[in-house]
Amino acid sequence: MLIGVISDTHIPERADEIPKTVFEVFKNVNMILHTGDVVSIAVIDQLKKLAPTLCVQGNIDRYYGLNLPKRNVITVDKFKIGLDHGEVYPRGDTQQLKYIALEMDVDVLITGHTHWAFINEIDEILLLNPGSPTVPRMSDPTVMLLKIEGSTIDSEIIKIGESTCKALNLKERI
Repeated sequence: MLIGVISDTHIPERADEIPKTVFEVFKNVNMILHTGDVVSIAVIDQLKKLAPTLCVQGNIDRYYGLNLPKRNVITVDKFKIGLDHGEVYPRGDTQQLKYIALEMDVDVLITGHTHWAFINEIDEILLLNPGSPTVPRMSDPTVMLLKIEGSTIDSEIIKIGESTCKALNLKERI
């Protein structure tokens, strides 16, 4: 199974649209997982046109009235995969993410929130973060592909080109 993983799209809050490159990268996926900060249900609708899409709620989504699950667990072949936005501080703290994975009883935990991609393994738990295709933080815009076959899982961070981040006027933020 080939799975596309995406997070922190922030559309239309901070970006106008999903970069076209994402649709090219995800064109042959069997499923898409979005780890939150979608902001608009239209993003999920667009992704569903490519493949069945699961999404969890990010810390910003609640301000836009999206009623998405906080967490989700799926099983693909021999792997239990957990989705959680990963709202831990400091951002990306792998020890805290490990304990979320243990609490969810999963082999793989996929989170977002950091806006930078990573692949880590701690105590036989795979921690994944696809980064952000639209508003990366001190990194390139990215998504992720997971290829799962039986007892093998391969994860790949895909750089997708330029960020589509909107320029925010200071007055808009006050």
